[in-house]
Amino acid sequence: MGHSPLEFSACYLDSPEFRETLKGYESEVEKTSKFLKELIKDGINVIATIKAYSVAVHKFSQTLNTFQFDFIGDSLTDDEINIAQSFQEFAGLLQEVEDDRMMLVQNASDLLIKPLEKFRKEQIGLTKEKRKKFEKESEKYYSQLDKHLSLSSKRKETQLQEADEQLEKERVNFYEASVEYVYQIHQVHDRKKFDVVEPVLAFLHSILTLNNLTVEMTQDFMPYKQELQLSLQNTRNHYESTSEELEELMKRMTNPSKIIQMHSLLPMEGYLYCQEKWALGVTWVKYYCKYHKENRQLLMIPCEQKTTVKQVPVGLTLKCCIRRKSDSIDKRFCFDLEIVERSGPVTFQAPSEADRKQWIESQVVNQRQTQLLELNEIGFKFVRRCINYIETKAITQEGVYRTVGSNIQVQKLLNSFFGPINPGDVDLQNIDWDEKTITSALKCYLRCVSFWCYLFLFSDNLDSRLSEIHTLVYKLPEKNREMLEMLIKHLVNVCSHSEDNLMTPSNMAVIFGPTLLRAQEETVAAMLDIKFQNIVVEILIEESKKLLIGLISEEEAQAPDESKDSALARIHDSIVTFKPRTDSEDLIGANTL
Repeated sequence: MGHSPLEFSACYLDSPEFRETLKGYESEVEKTSKFLKELIKDGINVIATIKAYSVAVHKFSQTLNTFQFDFIGDSLTDDEINIAQSFQEFAGLLQEVEDDRMMLVQNASDLLIKPLEKFRKEQIGLTKEKRKKFEKESEKYYSQLDKHLSLSSKRKETQLQEADEQLEKERVNFYEASVEYVYQIHQVHDRKKFDVVEPVLAFLHSILTLNNLTVEMTQDFMPYKQELQLSLQNTRNHYESTSEELEELMKRMTNPSKIIQMHSLLPMEGYLYCQEKWALGVTWVKYYCKYHKENRQLLMIPCEQKTTVKQVPVGLTLKCCIRRKSDSIDKRFCFDLEIVERSGPVTFQAPSEADRKQWIESQVVNQRQTQLLELNEIGFKFVRRCINYIETKAITQEGVYRTVGSNIQVQKLLNSFFGPINPGDVDLQNIDWDEKTITSALKCYLRCVSFWCYLFLFSDNLDSRLSEIHTLVYKLPEKNREMLEMLIKHLVNVCSHSEDNLMTPSNMAVIFGPTLLRAQEETVAAMLDIKFQNIVVEILIEESKKLLIGLISEEEAQAPDESKDSALARIHDSIVTFKPRTDSEDLIGANTL
């Protein structure tokens, strides 16, 4: 059963939905922990049983070895000699087999038990520690918030300012603990795919290959084993390629400026306290509220932070929002809402002045980042020069494109090439630019430009995958398509030298998947989709001839736009033999670079 991705951004809202999703992950961690306990326990029993069996066989072989047949007469026939020596031969064979079995028993703990115990201790144990810290900081923050909101607005300004600073400190601590906990949960769920399966596979392999009787079964098992080993390696590569990015995203999400940005999310949502009149007087009830500006709907979910029990939300339609004057109410950060469904204003209290301001304004904030690099003539010139350098000087270098260059040198190269003074007038053959700087600069450029939006149909059938990717490639804008074709043709060339540079299509896809296909927003869900992005790039490299990549001749590439479009259409018509996608097939997701 799948779980919704836990986004770092959700930590700042700490909504009931977030808490509910978190419970699902926590339940999965507990289930994994119990499973590992049972697996370790049963593994120990299997090892103990093998050891006891081996000891019993040793004793049996010793008994055989000590027995001597008596004989009648002066000598024995060859048959009688053979029979008399049979027990010693049996004993020797059993002894040899059991020596191998004892070696298995001695290594079994290192193969199976220790790795599983290490995962339980280091990963699941750390997750539980992060959970305790998260719960502790959560309780401290919300307890401090309740006290803070109870302060009278008539207190001295210095006292209120000190209280605000203390609350902000507790809130930052809570956010950091929440983000770290979410990060560790993703770590343990990603790592268990290979940290748990690999020890079991190694132990199983040692058992299956122990006796000659299992050779035939082992041979039947080998294709699956090889496929599983490849899957484990791919999963590990995916984990390693996303782990650093996920950690960097976690650090950015705890930055104070990012916290301010997160509070500008739409629809506007967060915790509010609503003043309600009951029979025994006035009380303040805590709600998690979501405001949709387009239809002026306010959804209010009653909740308690500790239990976060799901309740039916109340929908209200807003007329207007009015800021309460400080002298009109004893509490701070209050504002009134005029509601269609109720007569008279309804008073709400926000957790802070900044929150109150955002609830009142409910402004749309667009945080789009300005693109500094463009897909233009200079960009094409840069890519061609980088490709020419790699293919003439570094195509056989081991790990080409995997080794990262100096950030300072990369930025220096990009600033020189794309600077306002003589753009494009840079000689890459210059001694200042080595292959690591050039490959890293090329990847950096491709990440910065708006390149390819994809909606990928992930099917077990290769033809279906090819059909979907082929259609999308042909729908790309002309410049994007031309750049993609030039790049993939280069990557195919690099992979053709994989015996020297060790860069197979799979390895190359791990590098260029996140480079060519990226999300509009940095989210955990987008990073989890990197594995699908890698598959797309791997297919583009391996099936380039079926996907228009590199099929346009040099003459056609230099021809006018109309000629190139005609060439593309001709090639497109000649190779399209795939089945069209049907509405019943499921789509995995959409990412944009």
